[in-house]
Amino acid sequence: MTINPRMLIVAVVALLLASCGGDYAPKPAAYLRIDLPAKDYALLDTAALPFVFEKAADCQVVVKQTSRLESWIDLQYPSLDGVVFLTYRRMANPSELPGQVDTAYRLLEQHFNFSSGVEEQAYENPTSHLYATTYHIKGNRVASTYQFWATDSVRHFLRGAMYINKSPNNDSLAPVLDYLQADVDHLIETLSWR
Repeated sequence: MTINPRMLIVAVVALLLASCGGDYAPKPAAYLRIDLPAKDYALLDTAALPFVFEKAADCQVVVKQTSRLESWIDLQYPSLDGVVFLTYRRMANPSELPGQVDTAYRLLEQHFNFSSGVEEQAYENPTSHLYATTYHIKGNRVASTYQFWATDSVRHFLRGAMYINKSPNNDSLAPVLDYLQADVDHLIETLSWR
């Protein structure tokens, strides 16, 4: 028995039309739901570090390595899969400051190829000898969207970089990025040197 190609086409079209029956209702637009923890801060004051600041309560502090001259600290946010890497350097004298700022800027430059711009903002608090610069790196494919350095311009230099452990899609991650950026800003505002 031979099958007529026209009859086969008619049968396939009839089956497709029959399978599409029923009422169709478009689904509403769905948005990513991210439940952010309430803001609550506590003072991080440990003898292992030559500075103190207020950290978010939901943040876990991991001191990776510390010495008299250098410290590496991670502020981990397990519920958001984010981290703020902090690197501290004690300067022997103020002439080391330009080199530290240059190193921080070279690390920042690594993100420029993926960015659509950088907003730089200076922060000064002369009474607590705190001078900082923050960098908000814009772009949808940027791995670290917020970095900073802070100093007393004499002995202390602290550099920080914020990361999310997800593929960069910063439009979707905007609520988390804003949440962590607010925590970094609070860290800078409450930072004081020993």
